[in-house]
Amino acid sequence: MSDEAATVDIDPEDKKIITLARSVRARNGVPEGAAVRDETGRTYVAGSVALESLRLSALQTAVAMAVASGAKGLEAAAVVSAAEAVAADDLAAVRDLGGVGTPVLLAGPDGTLRLTTPAS
Repeated sequence: MSDEAATVDIDPEDKKIITLARSVRARNGVPEGAAVRDETGRTYVAGSVALESLRLSALQTAVAMAVASGAKGLEAAAVVSAAEAVAADDLAAVRDLGGVGTPVLLAGPDGTLRLTTPAS
């Protein structure tokens, strides 16, 4: 992301899910944190899951929590990670619940937005 892009205003609701994702990452000491906002504005926050029998990214876990809580769609998703791109499996999970146009925000560990990509 260029310096110019870093200064672009971010929607307050998108800032909120980035902050929530960053918080869960730090609090749980996991490699990534994620948050999703459903069609009613409710948020679901999760860290990555690394069990012997179950491995889920933070974003997959947050989407699963939304589905398990009855969400019918997503408005936006955010992941905080050291990764340079959003994984294809993460985009697929968001797309399954939110549709192809759902924005997925990728922020670095410091909370700086790196990129926004549709879940296509």
